[in-house]
Amino acid sequence: MLCCLANAEACLEFELGRSNYLSFRNSGIDAIPSKGLGKSVARNAYERSLTIADSTTKTLQESFGFDEFLPGQRETIERILDGKSAVAIFPTGGGKSLCYQLPALLLDGLTLIVSPLIALMKDQIDALEQRGVKARRLDSSLTLEGYREVMDEVRSGRLSMLYVAPERFNNERFRQAMSSIRISLFAVDEAHCISEWGHNFRPDYLKLAEYAEDFRVERILALTATATSKVADDICAGLDIDTDCVCRTGFYRPNLTQLMRIVDDDDRDQILAETLKSRPSGPTVVYVTQQKTAERVASILASTGFDARYYHAGLSAERRSDVQEWFQDSTDGVVVATIAFGMGIDKSDIRFVYHYNLPKGLESYAQEIGRAGRDGDPSTCEMFVCSSDLNALENFAYGDTPARADLLNLLNDVFSLGDNFDVSLYDLSFKHDIRQLVVRTLLTYLELDGFLKGGTPFYSQYKFAPLVSSAEILSQFDETRREFLRALLTNAKQAQKWFNIDVDQCASSLNTTRDRVIRALDYLSEREMIELSTAGVRSRYRVLKAPDNLETLTDDLYERVKQRESREVGRLGQVLDLVSLDACQITSLCQYFDQELDAPCGHCNWCLNEKKPLTVPPRPQSEMSAESASQLQALVDEHPKVFRSPESRTRFLCGITSPRSTRARLSRHALFGAMANTPFQVVLEQQPDAE
Repeated sequence: MLCCLANAEACLEFELGRSNYLSFRNSGIDAIPSKGLGKSVARNAYERSLTIADSTTKTLQESFGFDEFLPGQRETIERILDGKSAVAIFPTGGGKSLCYQLPALLLDGLTLIVSPLIALMKDQIDALEQRGVKARRLDSSLTLEGYREVMDEVRSGRLSMLYVAPERFNNERFRQAMSSIRISLFAVDEAHCISEWGHNFRPDYLKLAEYAEDFRVERILALTATATSKVADDICAGLDIDTDCVCRTGFYRPNLTQLMRIVDDDDRDQILAETLKSRPSGPTVVYVTQQKTAERVASILASTGFDARYYHAGLSAERRSDVQEWFQDSTDGVVVATIAFGMGIDKSDIRFVYHYNLPKGLESYAQEIGRAGRDGDPSTCEMFVCSSDLNALENFAYGDTPARADLLNLLNDVFSLGDNFDVSLYDLSFKHDIRQLVVRTLLTYLELDGFLKGGTPFYSQYKFAPLVSSAEILSQFDETRREFLRALLTNAKQAQKWFNIDVDQCASSLNTTRDRVIRALDYLSEREMIELSTAGVRSRYRVLKAPDNLETLTDDLYERVKQRESREVGRLGQVLDLVSLDACQITSLCQYFDQELDAPCGHCNWCLNEKKPLTVPPRPQSEMSAESASQLQALVDEHPKVFRSPESRTRFLCGITSPRSTRARLSRHALFGAMANTPFQVVLEQQPDAE
């Protein structure tokens, strides 16, 4: 495999060798000795490099309207077109998307883009279609008719690009459909999610390399705006990309003024409104931590005369789309958005980005301020530093850490299910009071450590409603297929409108495979002969080896999740360190992302504030009253299965939900969140039987 080369000339030098390359550049192909690689290799390599360069430049101008590439784009694109995989680490606004969009127009086959940002998918697709480029997305907002239309375009080869979320690969029908499609490029956006050291680890990302192999993808492109060297190494290892294939451009954005301000929680709303009024109008994003905060702050700003709306994951797909389209066209709109969801908005003229709440870490901060000034014009980013935010942000990490006893019970359960088993992650989550994403992560750890081998998730429930008569369905097929479909339909059991079908039982009785039954149902659905519905996702696993000692394995996994908890809490500490740094803050931020600045930036808070550091005040905390302790004990006695550990009680008091407390509707109780203004560890220590 060729290593990642800087450009076409470097590629030619690699193939010819240094001495032959110099002879060629000085005197032409005839100067190369006939022995060795020879003139034909030189001619072919050089002509290929010119062809790639010409085609990329022409497509850049004609399809995207740009005269020149941004740093790193040409090198990454040429490598992809030369059949190799690559990693692109560009800052937000650095043009990562072009690195798969342009090759998609030049490669035969489909470019499949994986991204967790639904809003970004929509923005990019809208922009591409305005330029006549065919691209679609599969997400939860699509109707059944919309899904059928997209998949028909995929199968027919009319589609250049398809955007999907990583969770889409858990869909058995989707994987079955994609298995026969030629995928020339597999682009993984937000690739830092593959790394446990990254700021947004998602276990679904760890499976992407396996899916890429199953789909026989021809090349992989991983993209991220925020990756330290450790995270970049994890991306390469996880997707089987040579570490020399990383193209990293500078993090520094000279057009961004980065300010920080110490605020009190009671004054924050007024300060935000006054700050917005004191500055010129322009497209503005205000990042907050919680959905309810987004709604409240947007309402306050709207009542004081701003064209403000809120945006978060709790909105319907239609509402999110409406807000997004409004903001895209606005010249002075203010969007208040949750940082947990992330807008992923592809808007170049955002003039202001405010952090109403503290960011979760330096990576999150870098991504979010990167939304500003992507057109290169001056833009302002300001962080409101309020110490009362720390508890809520830390609780995201503490809420994901299961009690050791619950973890032991989960492992006992998993390894008692037999050598081959399937489970509902939802059921496991509730049974052991561990969040579903954490259950998925723990099972992924067991896979990585060689205890389990994950299989293909499947739907346990299939049902369909006929849209035409059985006779009309059967009349559309030849005799062999007609008999198969007749037997398939006979296996279904009617329940009012819907017919339920046990896919495994049906496959067994017809002496065929589960995949063939599903393909048949999908085909009938896509031809609008039936309306197909699926539910009950179950995950398959095979036990590769049983643990020698469950207690030891529990200790190992518990230590692993505690380390992750510590890393997440530590990220907040890094933000506070940056705020109070007695040095150029942008220089320090650049160093974190492996870039060195020669001198102080001149446009960060420290540089603009006479080189004086900020002092972050201590966060508030309180003791639990005797009355509250008595009320809590009564609640524990009433719900012993919910409050089985000091951690479960602490989560409740700090306002952190769990599967069991949610099912019991305890978030409505007066004590829920009663200690939200006190650090989690302090509340935990106040529990009478805490270790």
